[in-house]
Amino acid sequence: MQNPLVVILGPTASGKTSIAVRLACEINGEIISADSRQVYRGMDLGTGKDLSEYSVGDKSIPYHLIDIMDPQEEFNLFEFQKRFFSSFSAIEQRQKQPILAGGTGLYLESVILTYRMHEVRENKELRNRLSSLNMDALIDYYLSLIERKPHNTSDMTDRSRLIHAIEILTYNKEADAQHSHPHRETINPVVIGIHWDRHDLRKRITQRLKNRMDAGLIEEVQNLRTRGLTWSRLEAFGLEYRYIAYYLQGKMTQNEMLKHLEIKIHQFAKRQATWFRRMERKGVQIHWFPYYAYDAMKDIVKTHLQQ
Repeated sequence: MQNPLVVILGPTASGKTSIAVRLACEINGEIISADSRQVYRGMDLGTGKDLSEYSVGDKSIPYHLIDIMDPQEEFNLFEFQKRFFSSFSAIEQRQKQPILAGGTGLYLESVILTYRMHEVRENKELRNRLSSLNMDALIDYYLSLIERKPHNTSDMTDRSRLIHAIEILTYNKEADAQHSHPHRETINPVVIGIHWDRHDLRKRITQRLKNRMDAGLIEEVQNLRTRGLTWSRLEAFGLEYRYIAYYLQGKMTQNEMLKHLEIKIHQFAKRQATWFRRMERKGVQIHWFPYYAYDAMKDIVKTHLQQ
């Protein structure tokens, strides 16, 4: 099979990393993280970035897209997809098996369903040409670039958004196959989902939060603040970072913070499950297994890789 990819997904606290590491050890693999927050240095406990998990006995499993930028920097879907395919190619060149593991649904979906994305940078020449046009002329130009009238007209009520929309449409019309990664159309994924009974998963989430607090999660957020992160930036990371930031600012007590945080993480796990079901409706075949059914997962993966 050309360009096979093994994908391990599941909700938070489902044990994805340990399964992926064990599998990587057996099939000569390297792991690419699909986690939108583990890319940031210094955000360890709050993101579940337990790097000690990437070892089996005396063997270390290589990992990618973890600790690759500072939390002051922005990371987005385009950047993830670009870096994923770069890592994928490098792993294949080493004759190793790429394994994508994580729970950020949009990141996973962008690879499995091969979203075609391009980086759109500011087109100064185009912007200069558009600057002399009034709103009516800009709208006419925008409508000339699209095939049908848009349902969402919000871009047509703000000049800067309208110009940026024209910029994107112009770029996409000019883009050709050379902008696509060569693996994008030929990647062949087998997707393994880690399933837990809802009650058991809730208990795991609660216990993991307690363990992280005991390990110094509040101190981790304080350190990020000391390193220069604004409160709004910390809050933007969501979940642990948002609610601990609220606590450190005196907006809620520690008990209130813990109560709200536990509820929010449970809700986050439900949203992840909803996203995975949405992926299935889009045609993604996910082979669901309970966490303990490792041998069955391995059989599915090996059968896929032998095709």
